This record gives sequence, structure tokens and C-alpha cells, in this order.
Amino acid sequence: MEEARRFLYREKYPVGNIVQVAKRDFLEDFMQTWKFHHRLQPEQLAHAGVVGKVKSVGFYHGGDVLYEIEDVPGIWHECCLEHSTRPSGVGGEEG
Repeated sequence: MEEARRFLYREKYPVGNIVQVAKRDFLEDFMQTWKFHHRLQPEQLAHAGVVGKVKSVGFYHGGDVLYEIEDVPGIWHECCLEHSTRPSGVGGEEG
């Protein structure tokens, strides 16, 4: 059982990693197409392109990885994030 859990519950971005939120057009598409748990909220669109540090990682049953990012509100799906080499706290798409 522990072996299966380790296989199912693996995050791409461990706590402390620096990530960048996806661009706004991706987030808008995700909002329209994702119909299951932890849907993006409209206020999260304002954080497109923002860079931040992973604060916590959680798992929806079945293995979907969910993140909280320091100073960025909301719950974020792994597909809405990417690794960043920019420093945490850098502004959005224009920043």
C-alpha cells in the first residue's frame, strides 16, 4: 500500500520550489474546461504570470496535485504552474 501511495502522490514542485503561474489565456481556458474539484476562481486570473514560492502541497484523492503559493491567493493545480528561475515575488505577465 505504501508503495502505491508513493507512486500516486508525487508532486512536481516540492515545498520551497519557485514556480510561475501560467499565462492568463491558459488559466481562462482551464477555468472553462475543468469541471471537477478545486475550480479556479475568477480572482485568480489576476495572478497570471506571477512567480512565487510553493507554500504547501496537497493531493486530491486519485493523485491530483494541488498547491498553495506564498502571497498568491487560491489553490492551484499543477498544470497551472511551471518551474521558474526568476525570483519569488516577481510581477505578472507584464512584470
